Parts: sequence; structure tokens; C-alpha cells
Amino acid sequence: MSAFDWLPELLERFKADYVLIHEDAAVTTVGRARVLELDAEDWGRAAGVAAKFNLRWAGGWADQLTDQLGGDKLQINACLLHQGDVLLLRTRVPVTTPVLPSHTLHYPGADRMERHTQDMYGVVFSDHPDPRRWARHHAWGENEYPLRAEFPRMGTRGDMPARTDDNYRFLQAQGAGLYEIPVGPVHAGIIEPGHFRFTAVGEQVLNLEQRLGYVHKGIEKIAVGRDAVGAARLAGRVSGDSTVAFTWAACMAMEQAAGVEVPLRANYLRAIMAERERVANHLGDIGAICNDVGFAFAFYQFSRLREDWQRLSREVFGHRLLMDCVVPGGVARDIDAAAVAQLRAAFAPMKREMRELMPILYDNPSLEDRLITTGFLSESLARLLGATGYVGKASNCDLDARRDLAYSPYDRFKIKVHVFQDGDVLARMRVRADEILISLDLIDELLAGLPNGDVRAEWPMPAAGSEGLGIVEGWRGETLVYVRFAEDGKIARLFARDPSWFTWPALEQLIHGNIVPDFPVCNKSVNGSYSGHDL
Repeated sequence: MSAFDWLPELLERFKADYVLIHEDAAVTTVGRARVLELDAEDWGRAAGVAAKFNLRWAGGWADQLTDQLGGDKLQINACLLHQGDVLLLRTRVPVTTPVLPSHTLHYPGADRMERHTQDMYGVVFSDHPDPRRWARHHAWGENEYPLRAEFPRMGTRGDMPARTDDNYRFLQAQGAGLYEIPVGPVHAGIIEPGHFRFTAVGEQVLNLEQRLGYVHKGIEKIAVGRDAVGAARLAGRVSGDSTVAFTWAACMAMEQAAGVEVPLRANYLRAIMAERERVANHLGDIGAICNDVGFAFAFYQFSRLREDWQRLSREVFGHRLLMDCVVPGGVARDIDAAAVAQLRAAFAPMKREMRELMPILYDNPSLEDRLITTGFLSESLARLLGATGYVGKASNCDLDARRDLAYSPYDRFKIKVHVFQDGDVLARMRVRADEILISLDLIDELLAGLPNGDVRAEWPMPAAGSEGLGIVEGWRGETLVYVRFAEDGKIARLFARDPSWFTWPALEQLIHGNIVPDFPVCNKSVNGSYSGHDL
């Protein structure tokens, strides 16, 4: 870890570009993040300097402060990462005139989160390249902002249905042979709703534009007023296939805010659960990728392996998806020596089957023909959009929070990270396969070294205004949760950022030049979470 050795140089560059930092700011850290408070007019320039300095933009959100914390103000945050350090840029704007420069000009991955903040809080990003509504879908009026403190949790329209979002201005292209293909938001399968608007000539895709937000759940609104246990349960339902990652990140943030030291045994068990979640989802995705190009054999085999894996999770931890197993201060239940032996006994058969199955996939000419070079995402574009997880690693982005941020208990282990330069569907599948084998070895190490001790710390009353920022390497990639507590120990603000915020835009780019029939396999190779995006 660099311990912010690079920060003095960044501050000098800020000053050179006339970026004013409030040196007398009351808050200097949030968890492991260093906080820099800026003047609102310097917000855009600061992003420009940070981008030139190769800081990675990892999330942005707003927070309406109480009178005690800042008067009638909206506090805008942007989380940046660099060399294993976390930097939190922060500024404030009046609720009456919330105008701010955009970070999207320097970080294209900030586009949708800024539009989310625009829709939910009414912040105007003055030079944003795309001011269209993103999250609201006409469910609220022009001057209604549902995350403002004064807006009622149940809305203002009672039983009145929201107007259909029939005037969203998709990009239109005209010319001989061009045509549009609208897909969704309701799909033929069991996936969640999302709209995809293709522009094509013949079978070749020239452009793809997405419209998401159809499963907006109000997570951020209904989090307000919950206690720590309730907030953790809610975080675990942001995206059900990532329940361990989100709950751990939320608990990490709340534990930072409350000053709770989690027992080491509990952190080991959290890591075991996180790796089991990673293995289960990667198994399912490998089978689904093959199924989307008609290779049903792999779909059957990997679905079988995933089902066996999840049944064991239910038997040992009480839930096949490991929901509500991570709790504030630790974990919900311990495991005994018999359970440890049962978990370890499953590794050898899984490794044997993986080593038998993957060569069949890699050496199958018809499968290779559909996967190699399909859905290519360049390294430069992956970095520009902020892609992490298997999408980033397949495009040579060597990023993994378990290693780079080295949180407990991963700081005690050497975390292997495999990256590929090919950037295609096959590379994204190979990352998944490699991570399964890496996770099996890592779980074995965790179980072999499982320390004695408690599995849950006592939960205190967090101080009013205390904050935390949790970052966990989920199976899709880097998962982030921010929390702030109110005076009564209840949640005043919770923001959860799924890796899909960055990989959904990557899908729009990597489909260019591919044929329309290859969209399902490209989509599955990215496997963005609708629910994780549609807070």
C-alpha cells in the first residue's frame, strides 16, 4: 500500500490548476478514504487533474445535510482510487440552486451516476453531455426529486399510475439500409426488464443504446431511518446474486462509522462466503455463455455443479445464496469442525470436474468460432469506462480490491489475479474459470487457518454524523457502499454502487461491429445486474 505517497504531488497539481482545497475542513477521513473538500466551481477542474494523474473514478453520490451539518445544502461526493488508496472528493451546493460542473467530460463512467443524482436530487451538472432523464422514467414530476428529505417515502401520487416514458429520445440514424431493432424492456426469459435499442445494417450492429431503471426499488429512500441490522439486510437485497458482497460492504462501512473491530474469525467466515458466492455465480455464467451459442452440454454440466455448490452453502450456512449471513459486527452463525471438513471435502471433486470440462470448451472449434473475437472491449476503453471484475480483467485491467485494498482477512494471503489481453467473450469466460480455481484454493487456505474466537462484536450506538465507506471485491467486481448515521443511530444516507454501473456502458461499446445474433452471448459475458443498477 502506498499510504498516499502520491497525494502531495496531486495537491500541487490541483493548485497549479486553481483548484481550491479547504484546508480547514472538519472531516479529513471517511474510513480509509482521505477527504478533500473543494469549492463547487472547482469540481470539474479537479476531475480533470485527477484523470491526468490516472486516478480511477469509482462512484459518485449526493447527500442532503441537516441544519446541524451544513444547512440547506446538498453534499456531492466522488470516490477515486489510486495505488491502493481511496480519495473522496467532496463539495456542497445550495438546495435552491444545485449547479455543478460535470465529471463525465473527464470520466465517461460517471455519466449515469451523475444523471441518477440529477434525477433523484435535482442537481444540475451544467456541462454534462447528456442531460436526459435516466432513473426517473416520468414516475415523478419535473420538480419532484424523490431523494430530497422533504419528499415522502410513499410518493405524492397515491394509486395513480406513472406516465409511460414514451418520449425518451434515443439516438436516431438515417441512411440507406439502416434500421432499428427495439428489444425489451419485457423479455421472453426470466431476466429483469431493460430496453435495448439497436441500429443495424444487415446483421451488423452499428450502435446500441440502453434504457434501464425499470426495476427501481427506492433502496436509497427506504434505507433512511433503519438501524444497522435493517440496513445490512436491505443492502443484501440490492442485487440478490451479490448479497454477500453488498452486505459485507455495507457492514464494513457501518463498522468504520461505529468504530467496531470485527473479530478475525468473523472476517475469515465472511471471506469464505464471498468466495463461495464468486464460485457459484461464475459456474452459472460459464454454462449460460455456452448455452447462448447452442452448446447445451456445458449449460447442463455447470448448472449441475452450481446447484451442488449452493446446496452445500444452504446446509452449512443456512441459505443457498448466503443471504443475511453477514451481519453488523460479524456473521450470523459459526461453523464447527464437521462443517469445515464438509466444505473442504468438496474442493477436490470440483477441481477435477473443472479440469475435465474446461478443455472441452477451449478445444471445441464451433464454440471457439462463436466466442473468439466476439464482443471485443479494448483495454483503453475498459479503463476509460471504469470496468472492473471479469470484464476489466479480460481487457488487461489488473484490478482486484482483495489485493489492492488488502482488507481483512485478505491482507494475510497472496491474492492471485489473472488478466487477459484478448478482451473478447472467451477471455471473459476464461477469467471466470480461473477465478473458480483460485477461489477454491483460497477457501481451502481460509478454512485451514480459521482462527478461534468470537464471530460477532457487540454493536454500539454510532455517533451522529459518523460515516463509513466499504469497498469489497464481489464476484462481478468492485462493490462500494457509503453510509452516514443520524443522531439516533439510524441510517441518514446509504448509497450502494454495483460494478454494473460501469459494465453496462461497456456492453454498449463492445457490441459494435458484431452481428445481431451475437448480442445474447455478449450480454451474458458481461452479465450486468439490472437490480444492482436500478436502486
